[in-house]
Order: sequence, then C-alpha cells, then structure tokens
Amino acid sequence: MNDIAGSSYERAQRFVDLHACDELFVMANPTTIGVAQMLERLGYPALGTSSAALARSYGRRDGENALTRVEAIDHAKALAAATTVPISGDFENGYGDDPSAVAETVRASIDAGLAGCCIEDATGRNDQAIYDPGLAAERIAAGAEAIGDAPFVLVARAENFLHGRPDLHDTVARLQSFEAAGATAVYAPGFTTLEQVSAVVSSVGIPVNVLIGMPGQMFSLDDLAQAGVRRVSVGSGFERVANAALRRAAEQLLDTSAPLGPMFSTS
Repeated sequence: MNDIAGSSYERAQRFVDLHACDELFVMANPTTIGVAQMLERLGYPALGTSSAALARSYGRRDGENALTRVEAIDHAKALAAATTVPISGDFENGYGDDPSAVAETVRASIDAGLAGCCIEDATGRNDQAIYDPGLAAERIAAGAEAIGDAPFVLVARAENFLHGRPDLHDTVARLQSFEAAGATAVYAPGFTTLEQVSAVVSSVGIPVNVLIGMPGQMFSLDDLAQAGVRRVSVGSGFERVANAALRRAAEQLLDTSAPLGPMFSTS
C-alpha cells in the first residue's frame, strides 16, 4: 500500500471511529479547498461535501441531473487531497435509480480515497420524489455490499421532510430498513424539533446524523448530544451564509453614495 492509499485508509478508519464514539461531533461542509483548509485548522475532525452548494457554485439548481458522479467525486477528492481529515461525499441518489448505480458510486468513493458518503432515497424527479421503500432499501444494501472490508461510513438518508412528506412514522420505518440493509449511519434532513430527532435515535441502533441550520430549530448541540445524536452536519449552510453576505456587499457597492469601507468590514 503506497503512502496515499495508507493515508486514505487511516482517515477512513478515523471516520469510522468517530461514529463509534459516544460523543457528538460536528462535520462541516465546505465547497472550496481554501474553506476546507480553514475549517480543518479550526479543529473540525471531519468534512463533507454538499451537493446543493456544489451545484450552486456551478450555476446550477440542486436536484435532478445537477451534478454527475464524476463531478461530485472529483470535487470530494480535491478536498481530500488538500486536507488531512476524513472527507465524506454527499452523493444524492448515487447517480442512478438502480441499486448497481449506488454500488458503483460507493466503489468509486473508496477508490478516490474518501472516508464515507451519503446516499438518499430522493429520486431527483418531480413526478416521483421518493423511491418506494423496497427499492430504497435494496439500493442501500447494494452500497453496503460494495464496501467489502474497507473502512467506510455509508450514511443512508430518508428525504421525506425535504419533499413535503412530513411523515415521521414512514421516515423512521425507512431508516430502520436502511439499518437492516447495512447502512453505517442514518440521516433524515428536515427535522425541526428535538422530539423528531429523539424518535429516530430511539428507533435505530446505529449513529444518527442531524442537519442543523433549518428554520425553526431551537435546540442546541448540547441538546442533540443528550438526545443521543452522534453526528451533526451543516449541509449548504455555510455556503448560504457566505453568499448572503456577498450579495449584501455587492448590492451596497451599486449604491454610489454609500461609504465603501463598512461594506467590506469583517468585524
């Protein structure tokens, strides 16, 4: 095993170990290499990509056909090459409906030196937003089988709450089926209450990720840790904050009477 492969293996094992610990950890989601390096220096133990943030950086809408598998994995691979922390890829539906597409994405992720990836049950289509439960579980099973004996964290996402289907019972059932299919961890983005989070944590036996930054969320990291959450991610949150600040400054600059100094102040 060469140095690059050894480093990738070690980072992936570190990522597995982070999920095996009893303490909550925060995984930030940068879009650029410079931000990824800054976040590593700040002490984040792992980083993940954001499909929504990456799509917007390309001038595309997040969703169906916004990114290709090659684009998404190459982006994650670039972040991994520029940092020393584990990198996880946000790989939407695995870039194909068939379970074999998920398996291919997982194998490509491992070959690229990534420590993990997220696969969701959203189709990316408006006519049928969420996969049928049986197919959704088969897709995760295919991804889990593709891991083999490599250290790798496969996170299975149930997307009901992001697609106008706030059915907690169905969401929990899906996450349980993903656990049974071999997922390493589970994730249901869109929760806004601690009760929803606790319902999932108490229903599965593997680590749970919670997406923060959603409107209406009033809980703290301490609250999530007490509820048994193992991992927190920010998704495209940092990118949205940065873009909002940039837009405000750009709009102010078009006002020819506005003082120039304050609009670029970082204080």
